[in-house]
Amino acid sequence: MAENRASADAEGVPCWVDAQLPDVAAGRRFYGGLFGWAFDAPADPSGAVLARLGGEPVAALVPKTDGRMPTVWTVYFATADAGALAARIEARGGQLVMAPHPAAGSGLTALAADPQGAVFGLRQSADGAGFGGRREPGGFAWAELYTRDTEAADAFYGDLFHAALFGPGARPDFGRAAVTEVFPAEMPPHFLVHFRVADCAAALERVARLGGRVQVPPFEASYGRIAVVTDDQGASFGLLQR
Repeated sequence: MAENRASADAEGVPCWVDAQLPDVAAGRRFYGGLFGWAFDAPADPSGAVLARLGGEPVAALVPKTDGRMPTVWTVYFATADAGALAARIEARGGQLVMAPHPAAGSGLTALAADPQGAVFGLRQSADGAGFGGRREPGGFAWAELYTRDTEAADAFYGDLFHAALFGPGARPDFGRAAVTEVFPAEMPPHFLVHFRVADCAAALERVARLGGRVQVPPFEASYGRIAVVTDDQGASFGLLQR
């Protein structure tokens, strides 16, 4: 499955995802049942766990250390220099939520927010590899930025990563959509992580059986058939059938 590994060579490519959860053991049961993930043994019973699909790392489940933190999936973008990218984020009006620090395994990781408040991660990998399973059901498929000012988002991320991230010629795993009046007024700008499924309807049945719920029923988008769900602890994510 080496061809399915996401390279961290190109800055701005989504290369990792994790979920901050109140109960990691419950997360293992939910996502193992939904996607067929297997999990490495944690260093301690309450610690973070690495999820695998076909032996390849696909995500991590991380215990929340502060109950005030959201229960959420976070997408991480690859960088060769987390410190330099963090400085560019601040220079362009973003904020650092968590400064670059050693990641589990090797490399550096950080959390940042764009000028509209959408939170995302940075990952500087020592071995240049990200997650696997990108073309497999149960693996990462897409990250969608929901933002209130699409022009400002285009300018910020395009300048930050020195690439056209949205529109014609954009990368095939990162997009953005406007937070319009159809959304609740209190909804903040955010990234929504999507996982690939072979059958959206069957996946929704598993979500319900495992204690999750449907937030947005299936609809057609330019990149596939989408549904938005939450797990049994409230973390939102998308299901993508292509």
